[in-house]
Amino acid sequence: MQNYPKNLVYTKDHEWALVTDNIIRVGITQFAVDQLGDVTMVDLPSENQSISKGVIFGSIESVKAVSDLFAPITGTVTKINSALLDAPELINDAPYDNGWMIEVSIDDPNELKELLTATDYEAFIAQ
Repeated sequence: MQNYPKNLVYTKDHEWALVTDNIIRVGITQFAVDQLGDVTMVDLPSENQSISKGVIFGSIESVKAVSDLFAPITGTVTKINSALLDAPELINDAPYDNGWMIEVSIDDPNELKELLTATDYEAFIAQ
């Protein structure tokens, strides 16, 4: 079983979020990376774009498939990881570090309560 960072929260769509004050940093989990294989392209939203919890905010393409990315929370994109546009393999190399995708300002902090802890996420993917 993988070890998933305990300081992050997770979605059942295999995104992770690092919460810092009123901003979350979002990426995909190691489980998702393992399922996708080598990432070849990422389509991210624009900065200042509004996103809604559970709604597609972008896509990720790999040698195996194209997958949608779902927003873990409602808010406004404050920053994108533009390094991924030229080097999407950063997601494979370090999904929790240099492979992050977007930062979002949180509209409703109560939505954070609906995200999974690392333990809950590990139990979910073990099903």
